[in-house]
Amino acid sequence: MRSFDLLVFDLGSTLIYFDGDWPEVFARANAELLQHLGAASLDLPGEDFLREFNARLGSYYAERDSEFIEYTTGYVLRTLLGELGFPDYPEAQLRAALQAMYAVSQSHWHPEEDVIPTLAALRQQGYRLALISNAADDADVQALIDKAGIRPFFEMIVTSAAAGIRKPNPQIFRIVLEKLGVASGRAAMIGDTLGADILGAQNAGLFSIWITRRADAAANRAHAEVIQPDAVIETLGQLPSLLSQLSQSPQPG
Repeated sequence: MRSFDLLVFDLGSTLIYFDGDWPEVFARANAELLQHLGAASLDLPGEDFLREFNARLGSYYAERDSEFIEYTTGYVLRTLLGELGFPDYPEAQLRAALQAMYAVSQSHWHPEEDVIPTLAALRQQGYRLALISNAADDADVQALIDKAGIRPFFEMIVTSAAAGIRKPNPQIFRIVLEKLGVASGRAAMIGDTLGADILGAQNAGLFSIWITRRADAAANRAHAEVIQPDAVIETLGQLPSLLSQLSQSPQPG
């Protein structure tokens, strides 16, 4: 039999889904960023500024996916502003600009229809729940969690932006395990990404459950023959049944 005390969830494409067109969303988000930075009054070169900002984000994103260290959007933005002659740009205004930028994409994220019933059922069955999200901005994740109405279900929420490290680095899983006092063998990770969620969980000693409803992505296809989850479900609604089956099935060996 295999039973768990703690269930750890991914956020994007696991508990919530995106319904927008990313290029169009990025374009609107960039426009909001420029406006709220006060680009005109600062005499920032709008298109050149955005081109450089997005190029740096792309470079950091590539690096973080190999180093598994998180570089936040705020860090990238403040560094660029400093190089352009605005090292003392007010923090409150920078955060307001980022909030306006992320509000564009936040409007396209929605909770899966089975997320609240499933989380409620799991809590009622006695499971402890936590969440680990890879993201370049902690405030963005917190806003998405509140928009979905799922914060009350979780004992602990960790973002890579706040922790400074990303899944699949096993240390981000250990942060949760140690804080909640749960052994890795008594925890399971549920996520849609083979490289970050499944491999990360396995490296940290957690049972791995791959949710495939929104997992048809290039990165997953590239890892499909290499990374094998311990269990697979299509939807969140299937999770309670899977956990029940695992608790009743004899373990091999």
